[in-house]
Order: sequence, then C-alpha cells, then structure tokens
Amino acid sequence: MAFSSGGGKGAMSEINVTPLIDVMLVLLIIFIVTAPITTYPIDVNLPQRVINPPPQMKDPPPPIDLRIDASGTVYWNNSPTPIDALQQKMEEEVQRDPTNQPALNIDANPDAQYQVMAQVLAAARNAQMQKIGFMNQ
Repeated sequence: MAFSSGGGKGAMSEINVTPLIDVMLVLLIIFIVTAPITTYPIDVNLPQRVINPPPQMKDPPPPIDLRIDASGTVYWNNSPTPIDALQQKMEEEVQRDPTNQPALNIDANPDAQYQVMAQVLAAARNAQMQKIGFMNQ
C-alpha cells in the first residue's frame, strides 16, 4: 500500500497540527474551569484613621552616671556617695516620674570589688529602676 503525496513529487513534509490544537483547547478549558476554584481571599489589615492621636512622648531625663573606682568608692554624677544612700537616691529618681525613668549608667573599674557592684545592683533593683546599663572602658 502506497501513500500519495499529491502529485507524486515525494514525501509530505508538513506536520499534522489538528491533534495538537485539540489537546491545547482541552487544557485551556481545564485551566479556565479550575482557576476560579483555587483563589481564596487574603485578609489585609490596613491602617485606620486615628481620631485621637497618641500623646507625644517626653524627652528622657538625663542619665545618671554611677562610677565605682578600684577602692570601692561610688560616685553619683561625679560626687562621692556612700553605698547606704544609693537606694534612697534611686528611689527619689524613680518617684519623680515612674513612667519616664532616667537611665543608670554604671562604670565600674575592673579592679573594683564584686561586693560593691552587687550592693549597687541590689539597690537599683530594690528601688525598681528599669533602665540599667554598663559602660566599657
């Protein structure tokens, strides 16, 4: 059995695209039908207009510089202070404005005794100071 190529000039070199178009149309219909099913809503929390703006924050008070030297002397803003009076001074600072406390910056000499540092930290904790920082030398 022989195939005819339209005039007997040789083999037919064209591709039959009809099955390819059929497959593409079926896939297109499948995607059109399934696309709306796979979508789902996404909740987005957009910012709302505020009628009453939040109150402006006050400037923080100046920090308290607490220095402990090698001999165990404690300096409150460069003035010598006995360890027993530290807690009272810290409580006074906290009572001025409990929500906006000053920062307590502790600068301890590496040769200072640990007991003095422990007493300073205990006084700060008992006075309920919230902002305590350590300075590097």
